[in-house]
Amino acid sequence: MKPAPFKYIKASSLAHALSLKSEYGDDSRFLAGGQSLIPALNFRLARPAVLIDINGLAELEACDCLEDGKLRLGALTRYRTLERNGDFLRACPLFADALPHIAHPQIRNRGTVGGNLSHADPASELPAVTVAMRARMRVKSEAGKREMDAADFFVGLLTTDLRSDEILIDVILPVQKPRSGSCFLEVARRRGDFALAGCAAVITLDDEGRCIDARLALCGVGETPVDASGAAAALIDEKGSDKLIDAVAADVQRCIAPAGNVHASPDYQRHLAGVLSARALRKALERAAHAA
Repeated sequence: MKPAPFKYIKASSLAHALSLKSEYGDDSRFLAGGQSLIPALNFRLARPAVLIDINGLAELEACDCLEDGKLRLGALTRYRTLERNGDFLRACPLFADALPHIAHPQIRNRGTVGGNLSHADPASELPAVTVAMRARMRVKSEAGKREMDAADFFVGLLTTDLRSDEILIDVILPVQKPRSGSCFLEVARRRGDFALAGCAAVITLDDEGRCIDARLALCGVGETPVDASGAAAALIDEKGSDKLIDAVAADVQRCIAPAGNVHASPDYQRHLAGVLSARALRKALERAAHAA
């Protein structure tokens, strides 16, 4: 297959890219890594009139610390850059768990954080990771900037809160707190395939080993990443017994409504979500208990 005809424009700056997006609106798409967009173009699932290439915008490639100790990931940061950044992986170990599950090395060489999140595939790993970490999304248009929680950024299947004239410019991530542990797990038919179900967990303990914060997010089992932190809240003020974790996993299974697909029935996805939630929470608790 070949894409439908389109006009190609290489943006020379962020201001230029935003000016083009304001001009063409919903008839245009940004080209970042292109690992999702190019196949969609070739199959004519996407038919933009204008393609705005933002790959030359170095200002969107930042991966640095902010003054308040949080981390900023520019939208054009490549997965491979993060895989090779030991300081980042130590500060955000949930990414260290999740990155190897993302597609294959060739795709991670080109794929970008912002492209992935803006595409908003609910089976993808990063949306669930950002929800579990309480990340903040910063978007920009010619009219100005705005910021939102990751959980509010994803609004439907392949749909975000981005307006027709906006671009995701960066993601703000909290550095993992002391006495915290995290874990990402997923099940896929083959390594590199989209997950049938996946789970991201983050746990923080007090000095006595009781849970003071619990975050849980799932991928692949809804039209958006599923924030299951409400179920994980049962761990707060507790030491996380196996019985309690199993109860949380059962609650997760009750609160999701997976649609199923050609590879897994809804019941199987629900089963996987419960199993992965329990395993991820146990591993996160174990890592938190051994954290300095």
